[in-house]
Amino acid sequence: MSPNQPLHVQLYDEMAKRIRTGEWETGDRVPSEKSLIAEFGTSRGPVRQALAALRAEGVITGGRGAPPRVQRAVPTQSFSTFLSFTEWAKSAGFTPGQHVVEVAKRPASEQVARQLRVNPDDTVVEIVRLRTLDGEPALFERTSLAYPIGVHLLTANFDDGSIYQSLAQHGIVPTRARHLIDAVAAHPLDAEWLRVSPGYPLLRDRRRSTAEDGTVIEYADDRHLPSMTTFAIENTAAHRSSLTRGFAGEINSAKDTA
Repeated sequence: MSPNQPLHVQLYDEMAKRIRTGEWETGDRVPSEKSLIAEFGTSRGPVRQALAALRAEGVITGGRGAPPRVQRAVPTQSFSTFLSFTEWAKSAGFTPGQHVVEVAKRPASEQVARQLRVNPDDTVVEIVRLRTLDGEPALFERTSLAYPIGVHLLTANFDDGSIYQSLAQHGIVPTRARHLIDAVAAHPLDAEWLRVSPGYPLLRDRRRSTAEDGTVIEYADDRHLPSMTTFAIENTAAHRSSLTRGFAGEINSAKDTA
C-alpha cells in the first residue's frame, strides 16, 4: 500500500488486489469489518469507505444485513480516485495496450478552444489513440491539450500508454476532473478501430482535467465499448455528488467528480 494515498484508498487497493489475484475468490464471504480493522490496525471509517467503493463498483455484493461476498463484474472505472486508463487497467488485473493513430499540431476548433480556455485557431496538440484491455478494443480516445502543455508530448514515448505519466515528468499533474457522460452512436472512425458497426451505441466520457491552480491540462472525448467498461460514482452523506441535467455538448453542466 502506498503511504502517499488516503488510508481508505490504500485499503481499497489492497482488497481489490486480493480479489484480482484470487486470494478472495468469487463467492467467498468478505472478512468482517472487525477482522479487517484488526488486520490493518485502523478504525472502522476507512474500512467501511473501502468496502463501499468495492460495493459501488459491483466487485462485492451484500450489505444491509446480508454478508458481503466477492462477485465478478464488468471492469469498472471509478471516479472516487483520479487514475489514468493505464493505471486503472493494471490495478484491475488487465494488460493495457494502445495504438497511436495520430499525434498532431492543429488549430483549435471552437469547442476545443472553449474547453481549453484558449482562442479559436490557437495551436493545440491532439492525440488520437485506441486503448485495449488484454488485446481487445475497449476505448477510442481523442485528447486535446494547449500547445504549451501538449508540446511535451510531441516526441513522447507512449509505449506505457500514459499521457499523465509523461506530463508528470514535466511537473504537470492533474488534480481535478470534470466529466460529462452520455451515449452516442459510433462514428465511422470509432467503428473502424473498435471493430463495431457505424452507429453502434457507445459510452462517451467528455473530460476536462485541471491542475491544482486551475490551469486546464486536457480536454478529452473518450468513446467506450459498454461491454468493456462501466462507470461507478459513489455518494456519501458527507459529500454528495449531485446529479444534474445538462445540455449535450456543454461539459460545464456536469458536476465535479474528482
